[in-house]
Amino acid sequence: MPILEVNNLKKYFRIEKGIIKKKIAYVKAVDDVSFKLERNKTLGVVGESGCGKTTLGKTILRLYEPDSGEIFLNFDGKKIDVTSADKEEMKTVRKKMQMVFQDPQSSLNPRMPVKNIVGEPLVILGEMKDPEERERHVLSILEEVGLTAEHMERYPHEFSGGQKQRIGIARALIVHPDVMILDEPTSALDVSVQAQTLELLKKLQKSRNIAYMFISHDLTVVHYISDVVAVMYLGKVVEYGDEDEIFNNPLHPYTKALLSAAPLPDPGDRDKKKRIILKGTVPSSINPPLGCRFHERCFEKKGSICEKEVPEMKKVGSNHWVACFNY
Repeated sequence: MPILEVNNLKKYFRIEKGIIKKKIAYVKAVDDVSFKLERNKTLGVVGESGCGKTTLGKTILRLYEPDSGEIFLNFDGKKIDVTSADKEEMKTVRKKMQMVFQDPQSSLNPRMPVKNIVGEPLVILGEMKDPEERERHVLSILEEVGLTAEHMERYPHEFSGGQKQRIGIARALIVHPDVMILDEPTSALDVSVQAQTLELLKKLQKSRNIAYMFISHDLTVVHYISDVVAVMYLGKVVEYGDEDEIFNNPLHPYTKALLSAAPLPDPGDRDKKKRIILKGTVPSSINPPLGCRFHERCFEKKGSICEKEVPEMKKVGSNHWVACFNY
């Protein structure tokens, strides 16, 4: 049984246009997204900036309230419907699902020492009320992510970017979650520090049996850390499957274009690689195109069907799905 199930999830943001005569419109940030995440596996979510990756992660955690769809968390033989969970059930959800945010600087309280930042989830969720026991637990988690006792009394501004991200990871780990949503955790870090952070995440996953939802626009990082990949475009998942299938046998035109833009370290390989330059710009998520949302920029467009009908996700392999009329 998957640890996390998401079915037909939608999140729209209402906006008002005009001063005198106001018009109501909706930003379709996440539009009918479904996937399953198994324990001890990593789902990589990739796509351009603004495609809805971060909104998807926050909606799953109910930091944004979903407009429709289902989110199920399965653990210890229990199944919690996150979308309709009450206050008490959400406490359990918060223990089982945690998030590491993209910017480690803005996600840490500058007025709190590290021991309080990392221990705060225990206070909020009513765990380990004894201060000494809580402090010992904080120290053990900090040591697990590569920090020491001397860091406990320091404030966020005294740390490097990589160390701040380790503090964010420690704060998420303190309640022993089964699922961690990682929102571009390496994008603000130097390449060498990125490698250290990825190795730390892999080590923690192995030792703690955690499932990751790894949000990123860096295809190289996603290729390295993911078991399964979901490709998003304008609020929708257009291709989903095992990591090796997505990277070695991409089917959706958008996935092909994304992979063609990924940098290659070997100059010889760069010359052989065919670049796919997409025409036009990403359409507005307030008024997305009818039919397939990618059809205005697609270089493999099949005809008028792409402009009129929305392609459904179709199974094309053992664990490979694509939303394209060419398949």
